[in-house]
Amino acid sequence: MEDAYAKSVAEVLEAFGVDRTKGLSDSQVEQHVRLYGRNVVVSCLVNLGLNCESALRNSYPGTPFWKLVLKQFDDLLVKILIAAAVISFLLARMNGETGLSAFLEPSVIFMILAANAAVGVITETNAEKALEELRAYQADIATVLRNGCFSILPATELVPGDIVEVGVGCKVPADMRMVEMLSHQLRVDQAILTGESCSVAKELESTSAMNAVYQDKTNILFSGTVVVAGRARAIVIGVGSNTAMGSIRDAMLRTEDEVTPLKKKLDEFGTFLAKVIAGICILVWVVNIGHFRDPSHGGFVRGAIHYFKVAVALAVAAIPEGLPAVVTTCLALGTKRMARLNAIVRSLPSVETLGCTTVICSDKTGTLTTNMMSVSKVCVVRSVHRRPMTDEYSISGTTFAPDGFIYDASGLQLEFPPQSPCLLHLAMCSALCNESTLQYNPDKKSYEKIGESTEVALRVLVEKVGLPGFDSMPSALNMLTKHERASYCNRYWENQFRKISVLEFSRDRKMMSVLCSRKQQEIMFSKGAPESVMARSTHILCNDDGSSVPLTMDIRNELEARFQSFAGKDTLRCLALALKRMPAGQQSICHDDEANLTFIGLVGMLDPPREEVRDAINSCMSAGIRVIVVTGDNKSTAESLCRQIGAFEHLDDFAGFSYTASEFEGLAPLERTNALQRMILFSRVEPSHKKMLVEALQTQNEVVAMTGDGVNDAPALKKADIGIAMGSGTAVAKSASDMVLADDNFATIVAAVAEGRAIYNNTKQFIRYMISSNIGEVVCIFVAAVLGMPDTLIPVQLLWVNLVTDGLPATAIGFNKPDGNIMTAKPRKVNEAVVSGWLFFRYLVIGAYVGLATIAGFVWWFVYSENGPRLPYSELVNFDSCSARQTSYPCSIFEDRHPSTVSMTVLVVVEMFNALNNLSENQSLLITRPWSNLWLVGSIILTMLLHVAVLYIEPLSALFSVSPLSWAEWKIVFYLSFPVILIDEVLKFFSRSPRGRRFPLRLWRREILPKESRDR
Repeated sequence: MEDAYAKSVAEVLEAFGVDRTKGLSDSQVEQHVRLYGRNVVVSCLVNLGLNCESALRNSYPGTPFWKLVLKQFDDLLVKILIAAAVISFLLARMNGETGLSAFLEPSVIFMILAANAAVGVITETNAEKALEELRAYQADIATVLRNGCFSILPATELVPGDIVEVGVGCKVPADMRMVEMLSHQLRVDQAILTGESCSVAKELESTSAMNAVYQDKTNILFSGTVVVAGRARAIVIGVGSNTAMGSIRDAMLRTEDEVTPLKKKLDEFGTFLAKVIAGICILVWVVNIGHFRDPSHGGFVRGAIHYFKVAVALAVAAIPEGLPAVVTTCLALGTKRMARLNAIVRSLPSVETLGCTTVICSDKTGTLTTNMMSVSKVCVVRSVHRRPMTDEYSISGTTFAPDGFIYDASGLQLEFPPQSPCLLHLAMCSALCNESTLQYNPDKKSYEKIGESTEVALRVLVEKVGLPGFDSMPSALNMLTKHERASYCNRYWENQFRKISVLEFSRDRKMMSVLCSRKQQEIMFSKGAPESVMARSTHILCNDDGSSVPLTMDIRNELEARFQSFAGKDTLRCLALALKRMPAGQQSICHDDEANLTFIGLVGMLDPPREEVRDAINSCMSAGIRVIVVTGDNKSTAESLCRQIGAFEHLDDFAGFSYTASEFEGLAPLERTNALQRMILFSRVEPSHKKMLVEALQTQNEVVAMTGDGVNDAPALKKADIGIAMGSGTAVAKSASDMVLADDNFATIVAAVAEGRAIYNNTKQFIRYMISSNIGEVVCIFVAAVLGMPDTLIPVQLLWVNLVTDGLPATAIGFNKPDGNIMTAKPRKVNEAVVSGWLFFRYLVIGAYVGLATIAGFVWWFVYSENGPRLPYSELVNFDSCSARQTSYPCSIFEDRHPSTVSMTVLVVVEMFNALNNLSENQSLLITRPWSNLWLVGSIILTMLLHVAVLYIEPLSALFSVSPLSWAEWKIVFYLSFPVILIDEVLKFFSRSPRGRRFPLRLWRREILPKESRDR
């Protein structure tokens, strides 16, 4: 029943056909089960004998395991590799190869692909835990009226129409409409749903608000929220998925994971690379058609097959097989560094998303604030004989911890607050007129509340005021254990006074009172709304001498002015405290006793901002990141917070920068677009509004990070480009997020963004390194095929170079130190190319040299090496006709392992020097020294040791078809490899000179350039 909040109690009862005094009958329950279903948010139907996993699959069929596996191979580059492996195997069998030689190359390819697929499957199966954890916010049992009798039933058995009784501490078992109040008031903490920092008073009257949001529905109890005061009865109007909590579950199911900017770029690059590879492979095969009939091939068909095998080798050379593994490893290493900053990354790709985040939508309660109500100001009357008549004190400390100091109006700390009569009596009243509990949780190492946040704030004030009697009190309190310290002063006053009678808070009186006795003297302490307490007060307690004087109109006016300042300008939640001496022996109090009170003082409290938030927001602004505060609280309270944290810096008029959800929805499409570009505050929102905001920002090409901690934040966290949950938040929010802040510190986001930017820069560096290396391999295979040379490298050797020798240095490049100005640069554009036009030209030059140096090593062994045959160059490029001609050398010389070993070693060593080039994109190696990244130096040493092992250890050398090199061969390898550093130093020089880098860009197609350059 969606509009129950707008209907009267009688209309709702009639709609479900239920008698409020008897409840549903058994037959009605069965009928309603068939009609509305059972009360389960996630379909973990424990009572029906299904386990959570199977029930989850029944309620929302997940992706089958076999589909997850196949998904990992749904990539163009991977498909080309699979085709290459199959063709390699078929060609080997056609050539008569058997045993290990036939299976070696395809087996290595499939092992690499299987490893990458395993990583992908493991990542994707760690999903949708948030759906099951929503069940933790359902109540386990409920007190239900059926057949005229109350009984305790499992909450899952509730049906719409059930009459349920709730009281203090109860978790609301379903969405329910209030039908009867059993106490003076009912207050509910619904922060997990709406983000409101204070509990909400519920009432019986219907609501007439148009487009009512959760906060407007004051007669509805929402599933999963907690009753903090009072008792009431309500009728169930929604169960399972038809509750507010259920709608969050549905929103999470409908939300698809966003593809990260880097993933998009890699996918685009992979598609482009696949097309280039296909074109080059076809070109190599076509240009060699004239060689198909060469005698060495044994016929046209075998010649065609031979050059097709060359094309397959070219595909293997061009595809960076190790790229997915290296990207994953680099991101994982980055997450470890971020974990040390208290930013725990749950989704690896989200690391690089941080680098291009342009907007942070931050939940207010618990994220920018402590979510711990705290007394920040106190106003008392100093004396009626001096002006100003009032004294104002400020109180430090923003949490439930009893740590903080009291300062006077001039900013001086009070050494002994209990010496001030008004502060002393405020502490007495706050401790005694209070039904909450403050305790220390050693497991969480934090102070926790039980009961109303406002009452707990008063308990903390009592501890900060301390006790009278001896001057060493402050230091003595610090010697207590945290468990003893939590309520030491409160317990003192509770032991000094004996509570006799309590007059509960009611909406009409707006106050509560408690009658206490001490040494045969009865005193009534009262607290409540300032206007109610002042209206019942006739005297005032003076802070100078502790005397009680009549409350004159002048004093009343000054107190009301202070109250308006607290509530208006400072947007504080205000309470007034008073006392009254009662006749000796009185054992009870009534409403009539709440008259002729002596006014003690006024306290103002708020959910305070975290101390580090202002600096964090300033850092975001300097980094080009906009912060939008999103909250369920009312507009004035939220605007006050934004002033305190600096979000409204230099703004006098908030119009156009601050919107409520209803105001924003009422805007025309064009006005809404303009509002999104200026918005700083979004208030009075519910979960659907948060998700709507994220989607609207994403349509404007913003990269959105959403922070939050409650169940209400989960859909928006899941929809955002990066969802950031608080460590103290709900399990649902954490499971829906990409990153969790372990310390709940908004400032940690700034550090995480800096780390994310550094990781992205390093990711680009190793991607460019691998691209240039693979370009070199393509040039090597292509040029050798065009010139008619024997195979310089076989596919298994190319795989070794790609996966092992490329993988280790590329991963180590992820440890490059970040630039010093990383957090003063604006966020990068989402459509920024990973490899821009100029960089592509640079790496074509480097790649071309790598390929030509590899061929040069191959040619050197045949033509110039003392250990080689010293053939004329013409004989080398006509090797395929050797068997048809008379030669002075055996044709078997072209099957020698030495030339391909020299080529492979040149390729490995030149790529190690190229790895050093990638310590910085544009800085010379004379500035960024190799030892600035010892991980890279170590990886180069390890890679060379592995390569030497392949050359000199027999089983490995046979596996990769290589042989040991002589000292002369090692020298030529070094001579051919080192110049790659000199070439890149020249290119870096042109990169640092804007004039010098213009000419190459005109050589390349527009599509290679970044979008911004193409537009220009």
